[in-house]
Amino acid sequence: MKYFIGLGNPGKDYEKTRHNVGFMVIDELSKRWNLPLNKEKFKGLYGSGIINGEKVILLKPLTYMNLSGESIKPLMDYYDIELEDVIVIYDDLDLPTGSIRLRTKGSAGGHNGIKSTIQHLGTQTFKRIRIGIDRPTNGMRVPDYVLGVFGAEERPTIENAIVKSADACEKWLTSPFVEVMNEFNKQSDS
Repeated sequence: MKYFIGLGNPGKDYEKTRHNVGFMVIDELSKRWNLPLNKEKFKGLYGSGIINGEKVILLKPLTYMNLSGESIKPLMDYYDIELEDVIVIYDDLDLPTGSIRLRTKGSAGGHNGIKSTIQHLGTQTFKRIRIGIDRPTNGMRVPDYVLGVFGAEERPTIENAIVKSADACEKWLTSPFVEVMNEFNKQSDS
């Protein structure tokens, strides 16, 4: 079983914001795999199915970003999901817009959704895809920036990052994560 979690904030007001790129990847996977997010439980919206012979669960926590772990952990417990079968997808201010970085562990780096996830899982060791959104350069406050929408010039880059992130998730169904990590981190560097 593989468990794909995209972090974001629920509701129309946040739909296209920088902080919601994790949700955007889950939406891309849902569309690709024809796997609707049609269950609302565990403070989240999720769907499950069989893809390439592997049972998968897609989750968008509906707790708002800062409480993401409150949705992630109960669903893991209910389905008896092992930590090595979990991947969390989220935005990262410390990466250039559109770049992606796959990791197997790390700190929260100031990201409140990851802080909550680490707190509820009791570890920093879980797979993740970080999607770069860059930092504000015009004196804008970080909360306003992450809750703002991508500019027209950023959209093609971020749409490409969403597709690449979904590609990495798909590859993880059939390949060891270290191979996926090496391939996609190298692509992001070039």
